[in-house]
Amino acid sequence: MAQDTGHGENGDRDRSPEEAALSERLGNLDQRLSELRGRHVKTEQPTGDSGDGAARASAMALGFRLSSELVAGVVVGAGIGWGFDRLLSTSPFGFIVFLLLGFVAGVVNVVRTAGAGQRRDGS
Repeated sequence: MAQDTGHGENGDRDRSPEEAALSERLGNLDQRLSELRGRHVKTEQPTGDSGDGAARASAMALGFRLSSELVAGVVVGAGIGWGFDRLLSTSPFGFIVFLLLGFVAGVVNVVRTAGAGQRRDGS
């Protein structure tokens, strides 16, 4: 089947050293990745049950903090909008505008707390 392309045997001879070099590089890469994965898995495993519980508690605390910041932003925005509507008699418009602004402020606080805003200055 190698000869039904009509290219002859010269194409097969040219590819053989390249394929061998590629195969060797692929094997070296696989070996290095296996070593790195082995080191990475070993360093991330907790030392004991108390460390695992502390990590879970810390992650849960961060989750509650992020969710409370988002909810607080929305509630404060809605409250300010409701207050403006009561004072200025602009029934739903102030509430809607400040509700959206509160949502945006809550998302900005969540992103800032999660640390995604710090990655931009490194680019």
